[in-house]
Amino acid sequence: MNDLSGLEGRSALITGGASGIGAAIARRLAELGIAVQIADLDLGGAQAVAAETRGEAWQLDLSDPAALSGIELEVDILVNNAGIQQVSPIEEFDPAVFHKMLMIMVEAPFRLIRSALPYMYARGFGRIVNVSSVHGLRASEYKSAYVTAKHALEGLSKVTALEGGPHGVTSNCVNPGYVRTPLVEKQIADQARIHGIAESAVVETIMLAHNAIKRLVEPEEVAALVGWLVGPDAAMVNGASYTMDGGWTAQ
Repeated sequence: MNDLSGLEGRSALITGGASGIGAAIARRLAELGIAVQIADLDLGGAQAVAAETRGEAWQLDLSDPAALSGIELEVDILVNNAGIQQVSPIEEFDPAVFHKMLMIMVEAPFRLIRSALPYMYARGFGRIVNVSSVHGLRASEYKSAYVTAKHALEGLSKVTALEGGPHGVTSNCVNPGYVRTPLVEKQIADQARIHGIAESAVVETIMLAHNAIKRLVEPEEVAALVGWLVGPDAAMVNGASYTMDGGWTAQ
C-alpha cells in the first residue's frame, strides 16, 4: 500500500495518551502509519491504547521532575497533551495544586521538547504539537492555574517554532474548546457548585455560553487536526495556534 500521508515509519510520543484526546490522537497517528508511544500515569490505560494501536506504553508521572531527568527522546513527533484541571477561586486555590498543574502542563513539555530536539535536529525533521486550549487564548474565572499554564504553553510553543524552524522542526498549538472527555466531565460538579446552578445546566450555560455552535468538541476532531499538523501538507505551518471552539474566540 502506498503511503499517502508521508509519515510511514515515523515515530511519535503522546503524553496523556491513555484516554480522551490523547487516546484519539494515538489512534489517528497510528492510522497514518506512525509508530506511537503512549505515556501516561495510568499504565493500564496506556497499555490498552498501545495494544489497540500496536504501540508502546510508558508509565510516566509528569508532575515529578525526577521522572524526566536525563531522558533522551528519539521520536519524530512529540504531542504534549497531558493535563489536569482544578476549578476554584484564587483565594481558595491550593498553591501545591497550582505548582503541580504548571509542572505537568508547562515544565514537563519544556523538558520533553528539550530532550527531543537533538534527535529531531540531527534528522532534519520534527513535529511538536502542544495541546493547548481556548484557555490559552482566553481566560475564565476559577481556573487560574489552567489558564496560566495554557498561556505559558503558547509562549513555549512559539519560541520552539522560532528555534526549530531552521532545523526542519515545527511547533504548533491546537486550541479546542470544551471536549467530550473525562477531564471535562469531572468539572461539571465543581462548576455547578461555584456558580450555584444545577449540574444539568453547566454544559449549556457555562461551557457552551460563548460558542456559536452549541456542542462539545469530539476527541476525534482534535486528533484529525493533529494528524494534519504533523503531515507534509502542514510543513509551512509553524508557531501557529489553531482554534476548534465553535466560534468562542471569534467574539
